[in-house]
Amino acid sequence: MAPKDSAQTTDDDMGPGAGRRKAARYAVPVAVAGVAAATIGLVPALAAQGEPELPKISAQQLIEKIAASGTEQLSGSVKITTDLGLPSLGGLDGAAGGAFASGGGEGARGSSADPNAKLMELSSGTHTLRVAADGPGKQRVSILEDAAEYSLVHNGDELWAYDSASNEVYHATAPKDAAGDGKQRLPRDMPATPQEFAAQAIKAAGDTTSVSVDGTSRVAGRDAYQLLIKPRQAADSTVGSIRIAVDVKTGTPLKFTLSPSSGGKAVVDVGFTKVSFAKPAAATFDFEPPRGAKVTRGAEHKAPEIAPGDDAKGFRGANEPKVIGEGWNAVYELASPEGKGSPGPAKAGEMPQDAQKFLDALGDKVTGKFGTGRVFQTRLVNALMTEDGTVYVGAVTRDALVRAANQAG
Repeated sequence: MAPKDSAQTTDDDMGPGAGRRKAARYAVPVAVAGVAAATIGLVPALAAQGEPELPKISAQQLIEKIAASGTEQLSGSVKITTDLGLPSLGGLDGAAGGAFASGGGEGARGSSADPNAKLMELSSGTHTLRVAADGPGKQRVSILEDAAEYSLVHNGDELWAYDSASNEVYHATAPKDAAGDGKQRLPRDMPATPQEFAAQAIKAAGDTTSVSVDGTSRVAGRDAYQLLIKPRQAADSTVGSIRIAVDVKTGTPLKFTLSPSSGGKAVVDVGFTKVSFAKPAAATFDFEPPRGAKVTRGAEHKAPEIAPGDDAKGFRGANEPKVIGEGWNAVYELASPEGKGSPGPAKAGEMPQDAQKFLDALGDKVTGKFGTGRVFQTRLVNALMTEDGTVYVGAVTRDALVRAANQAG
């Protein structure tokens, strides 16, 4: 087994604020779940298959190995297990489902195959996926179900999604990347590649973070180093640790496990059960609608309202969110659309009765210098919405959110 070694990176940015999420004015709990769901990505999860003897490597060297990985071609099977600890909604399940669906745009209302709605299913339970990629212009993801399969195919400027259970097809044109390099990519609300997911976690490593090599493992039959990322400030963070299994030969992340500070099983455990780095066959990315399938045509598939680094656009327009605290304890203050101090959606009598019941069922009432509000909790990301519609969100405890709101108020 490779001995433990520790090192620090220089980026002081914090991961909990990153993540792809839509702010829903009347369904903050849904937004919180979306944040956690967006942290899933196509990075991988697998039981260890022994601990191979490998040459000693430092944490800094392993991080550099990941950064230098040029893997763009791969195929295999991925197992995703997510346990956010969302509370039971009882009879309000329908209201929650409606809130999720409301974020999907025209396609979500017209087709069960629309990826905006379908991929939210990955935010809970265990799922098996088949994945393939050939550079930034060709990807395929298939979610395997008991008696059905959902497939998402991106090939050049074409984006196809097919739900075999309903025999429905969703078709859209993928937008060019904002970088203007002429390449087509999946929308930003799609799961990330393993490299992208690991890069986000590593970016969070700074002075507030401990990074070490914590032994070795075998994932999908391949030797791997274990990179362990832990917050140095543990008191308020809901993140206990992030463990990334890194392929020895290619530097590609093979497994990603996020464990909560509260203990118990992982919040997110995603990994390859089979993987090949050979170029997938070109036919893998071909798609023709099955005979008799209902085809819904979407507009150019645009990125979601809230993209990584732009967490508050749904609340503040083009303005950046206010950040209270730093590192793993960072809390993001998102003002209501009407501005701070305006009557917010949490005021009794100012929203539909069903929506109010939904919020009351999920949120615990809290008070402070800021007034009153409700805290919506998962095992990873928590949010406090005050009466005036201001939202405080982060991968921190309930008490940390209340302190941040008091400080801001």
